[in-house]
Amino acid sequence: MSVLLWVGAGGFLGAILRYLVSGWVQGSGTQFPLGTLSVNFLGSFFLGTLMFLSEYKGILSEEARLFLCIGLLGSFTTMSTFGYETFRLMDQGQWGLVSANVIGSVVLTVLGVYLGRVLALQL
Repeated sequence: MSVLLWVGAGGFLGAILRYLVSGWVQGSGTQFPLGTLSVNFLGSFFLGTLMFLSEYKGILSEEARLFLCIGLLGSFTTMSTFGYETFRLMDQGQWGLVSANVIGSVVLTVLGVYLGRVLALQL
C-alpha cells in the first residue's frame, strides 16, 4: 500500500506542475504545442538526472525513486497529450507543425535524458 501512496503523491504533484508549466510556456498563444514539448523535455532531463544519480551514485531510496521518477515525473511528462496535439495538427493539415512537433519531441526528450546523465555523472 505504501508504494501506491508514494506514486500517487508524486503523481498528484506532477499533474499540477504539468498544468502550471505547460500553461505558462504555452501562454504565448502559438498554435504549436510548445507547452507539451517543454514539459516532455524537462521531464526527460530530470528523469535522466535522477535515474542516473540513483544508478551510479545510489542517492535515491526506493521511496524517493517511486515518488519522484514514477509518480511526479511520470505524471509531469505528457506523451498522451503529445499524441492528441499531433493528431489535431494533422487533422488541420498543419504538416510542418506536425513534423516539428514529432521530431522536436523525440530529439528533445532523448537529449533531456542524455543531459540528465551528464549532470548526474558530474555530481
